[in-house]
Amino acid sequence: MATSASSKLSKAVKQQYMDLPQGDQVQAMYIWIDGTGEGLRCKTRTLDSEPKTIEDLPEWNFDGSSTYQSEGSNSDMYLIPQAMFRDPFRKDPNKLVLCEVLKYNRKLAETNLRQMCKKIMGMVQNQHPWFGMEQEYTLLGTDSHPFGWPSNGFPGPQGPYYCGVGADKAYGRDVVEAHYRACLYAGVKICGTNAEVMPAQWEFQVGPCEGIDMGDHLWIARFLLHRVCEDFGIVASFDPKPIPGNWNGAGCHTNFSTKEMREEGVLSPHCTTDIKWSLESIERLAKRHQYHIRAYDPKGGLDNARRLTGHHETSNINEFSAGVANRGASIRIPRSVGQEMKGYFEDRRPSANCDPYAVTEALVRTCLLNEESEEPVKYK
Repeated sequence: MATSASSKLSKAVKQQYMDLPQGDQVQAMYIWIDGTGEGLRCKTRTLDSEPKTIEDLPEWNFDGSSTYQSEGSNSDMYLIPQAMFRDPFRKDPNKLVLCEVLKYNRKLAETNLRQMCKKIMGMVQNQHPWFGMEQEYTLLGTDSHPFGWPSNGFPGPQGPYYCGVGADKAYGRDVVEAHYRACLYAGVKICGTNAEVMPAQWEFQVGPCEGIDMGDHLWIARFLLHRVCEDFGIVASFDPKPIPGNWNGAGCHTNFSTKEMREEGVLSPHCTTDIKWSLESIERLAKRHQYHIRAYDPKGGLDNARRLTGHHETSNINEFSAGVANRGASIRIPRSVGQEMKGYFEDRRPSANCDPYAVTEALVRTCLLNEESEEPVKYK
């Protein structure tokens, strides 16, 4: 399996320099989403003192023509700090800074979905929407071959790998453990991890997060995973179907609830479809299925079409379904929720490479703002 050349450089030599004192100055790594809507970029600047709040962080700029975000003739774009985390690579007092991107005229870049998401979350803040997202990913060599797979063949069929233990079942656990600890250090609300169904496929969970924090924390968790993999010389892929054939794809199942759903029984019979019991919110989701499919991957549903086939624990992309404890449905209602008549539901449609700002915004628009049209409503 191919690994990167930089991973073979001496970490002991590097550590000699990382141990040098830095005085009162601080390194702040600015992070942003590039023009693909999936990739992350970063660069570092020196600050004269440790920032305590977002207001302490200056705006910055970058060359958007090299990130698929502008033309070379007018390439300067702005980085606007929005969320700050501890840096697990350089350690305290250094920071990671998640930024929004503005164009030269200070209008939103096309892949800056955060600002609208924040506006929508502000409209329903009294309902306290909580999210938890289950991020699946696949470890690959730099040649795009799955980590640990035979170079000229396939591992044994799926079955022993999910939550597996042992060298013949868990591929790449060192990466998983390093990433988990990096998230905890940074302040990311990571709440768990496990090996997934396909060998070399893993999942971590982030949440519960309220409102805009969900997108912020998941994007930083993804950044940390890419950086950890960089140190190990391998690649983390969020492709929703990295290996064709009889292998599970990768999603980003999204759990959603409001204060009312968590405290009161709101389950009611659903009379117009084959759903036995559903939350009121699910009835609205059923009527707006195609809108959500378009919002749930960066290519408007094309990526998810490879994954949502009705097989390998997925629903069919063209059909909406819901059920208690049903992992083959669009919406899964946990069994405990069906019994207690309160709690949350899991939307299993978002792809692994989804933008969490788009996913959480869509859920709030449909379930809490009661939007029904195929296009999002424009609010003043």
